[in-house]
Amino acid sequence: MTQTPHDPDLLRFVANWKAAGPELERIRRDELAASSTIGAVRALAGAFRYARRHLPPRPTSGLVEQQQWFRRLAR
Repeated sequence: MTQTPHDPDLLRFVANWKAAGPELERIRRDELAASSTIGAVRALAGAFRYARRHLPPRPTSGLVEQQQWFRRLAR
């Protein structure tokens, strides 16, 4: 089923996002203002330790492979 620009469901969806957007942005700003770098580091420390123990480092960063893909896509 294809939606047209005048589809009532699509128009309602867009209207909902327009109404919710400013409130979601306010929540995001408030959360950023209340956050602390130290708190975030503490919250993620366990996950970081787990990853260091159980996930060995990769031999490369993947940057070379990424550049190869970009080169292929540019052709």
